[in-house]
Amino acid sequence: MNTILKIISIILISFIIFTIIPYNNTYATSIDGIITGADDFVSDGADSQPININDLKPMSDTIYNVLLVLAVVVAVIIGLAIGIKFMTGSVSEKAQVKETLIPYIAGCVVIFGAFAIWKLVVEILSSI
Repeated sequence: MNTILKIISIILISFIIFTIIPYNNTYATSIDGIITGADDFVSDGADSQPININDLKPMSDTIYNVLLVLAVVVAVIIGLAIGIKFMTGSVSEKAQVKETLIPYIAGCVVIFGAFAIWKLVVEILSSI
């Protein structure tokens, strides 16, 4: 009974979302209409101004710094929790803590490696 209620809820939510979101249908009447539409699309893009990297860099730096501080705080808090559990735990708990250290260290390497790659890409792209 509970699963039926969940399925009905998902269907209703999906129906509501699809009726609220507007969508446009575009119909091409001929090959000439398709080509004309494509040419208009390209000319509209050629008239627009290109993305200015100098305007995007401050926002990227802000997002980078906020996420880096958040990652450091989370890593330190989890590290402290693991350390306290290791110091106060019994022998079997210490073995479990040692098992959790591998994913913790791997996660730290992945997270801070991603930040290093992000900073490297931004620096390379801004120097071009």
